[in-house]
Amino acid sequence: MIALRLAYRNLMGAGLRTFLNVLILSITYFVIIMQNGFLQGWNKQARRDSMEWETAQGQFWASSYDPYDPFSYSEAHDKIPPQVIESYGQTNVAPVLLTQATIYPEGRIQSIIMKGIDTRQEVLKIPVDKLKTEGDEIPALIGTRMAKSLGAEEGDQILVRWRDANGVFDATEVRIAGIFQTNVPNVDQGQIWIPLDRLQSMKDLENQASYIVAGSDPPQELSPPGWEFKNDDELLANLDQMIQTKSKGGAMFYVILLALALLAVFDTQVLSIFRRQKEIGTLIAMGMTRKQVIGVFTTEGAMYAILAVLLGAAYGIPGLWLLKKQGFPMPEAADDFGLPITETIVPAYSLALVTGTILLVLIATTIVSYLPARKIAKMNPTDAIRGKAL
Repeated sequence: MIALRLAYRNLMGAGLRTFLNVLILSITYFVIIMQNGFLQGWNKQARRDSMEWETAQGQFWASSYDPYDPFSYSEAHDKIPPQVIESYGQTNVAPVLLTQATIYPEGRIQSIIMKGIDTRQEVLKIPVDKLKTEGDEIPALIGTRMAKSLGAEEGDQILVRWRDANGVFDATEVRIAGIFQTNVPNVDQGQIWIPLDRLQSMKDLENQASYIVAGSDPPQELSPPGWEFKNDDELLANLDQMIQTKSKGGAMFYVILLALALLAVFDTQVLSIFRRQKEIGTLIAMGMTRKQVIGVFTTEGAMYAILAVLLGAAYGIPGLWLLKKQGFPMPEAADDFGLPITETIVPAYSLALVTGTILLVLIATTIVSYLPARKIAKMNPTDAIRGKAL
């Protein structure tokens, strides 16, 4: 308690010097929590959107299906397992068949991936109701990115060419029945969606699919031959790795900011010990042990971090609340990054994030304050009282 009272009195007596150290430490708290909250919010938003539009609760892949090899799509298909439909129900699964194709918008040529999706599915947010039409006309859905790339509008007719299962080229016109907006580029860029039964007929692949999106976790006994189940952790691994890479990149900024703050504390403690030699010698002469005096200066450093928490809370809590309420607006160019980014990212602040940041800065500040305080152990009380110990 004596060390705590002395440390508090000395900090209050330092005035402006104490305030500047506390201010820079509070800014460090605020920036680290804000930046990590942004990344956590982005991660949650991206995972949620990806599950709603692309992965749901997992996917069954045909044995030859490789999403990173479009040239294998012509062979990447298999019979839809009846046990999957029976286990989930017809609306709780979304079989999808893929094929490479070429379109000719306004006389131009562009390679795309044509995807057939079951119009009865209720798993993904893709608006399949617009694909439920009668007659020989083939309806198609495209995303806003694809529409911008093609210069297409709803109702346009576009010529599409593809190869069937025998390698024979065929072509027809599809009508843009709808244009949907999504934050997930994997279901938008370079893709056209048509009814599954139409694509199966066009490819001469009756009752076949490349992968099946599941609306819930599969029963443990469900293991269709020739199909492999991929859960969300596997499907979203690239997204998680990207967020981790961004976090590591941001960590370098945190290290630099924290280092500047700790350097200020270190310099303050060194100067304080040099200017207070007589006080240190007097305390030792009055009976305080060297360890106790070292404890006073180390406590002073720790109190910088504690006072910084209080100051940071004064402006940080309303500031972070405002950021959470309004979110981080993203530039229009972010839509072309190929990442699931919404127009406004809402940060997410967890108790672990706040507590971890406080403990990190508190421990680092305490260590930095202890290092110069070790010199007190080498002081001669007589020389210290005379101001000649250092």
